[in-house]
Amino acid sequence: MRRMKRRFQIVIVLLAWFMASGAQWDLVQAFAWGRMFATYSQSMPLLRAVKLTFTPGNMCSICKAVNEAKQQESTPAVPGGKTDGKLLLVFQPVQNVIPTVPAQETWSLSDQFPLSAQLSDPPTPPPRIA
Repeated sequence: MRRMKRRFQIVIVLLAWFMASGAQWDLVQAFAWGRMFATYSQSMPLLRAVKLTFTPGNMCSICKAVNEAKQQESTPAVPGGKTDGKLLLVFQPVQNVIPTVPAQETWSLSDQFPLSAQLSDPPTPPPRIA
C-alpha cells in the first residue's frame, strides 16, 4: 500500500512537470505526424510521404491546433507586453496596518500575591481508595 502511494505521488509529480513544460503539445504533434505519414505512405512512396508530412504549408487540423496552442502559450498574459521570462505577481493594494502596543495597566498589591496563599487547607481530607 505504501509503495503504491509513493508510486502514485511520483506519477502525479511527473505528470505535473510534463504539463507545465508544454510537452503534451509535442506528443500531440508527434501523433499528428505519424497519422499524416501513415495516410500519405498508403498512396505514395515513403520518401515523398515523409517530405509531404513535414512540409509547413501542408498542415493537418491537429497540426494547426497544436500550432495555435503553442502560440497562445508563448504570448504574454500581461496586456502591457512582454514578460521577459519573469513570473509576474499581481497583488491587490492593502491598507497600511501599524500594530500598536496596548497600554499596560498597573497591578494592585492584591494581584501580586498568589491566590493559593489566601486559601486554607480543605476542612476534611480527601477520600482514599483502599
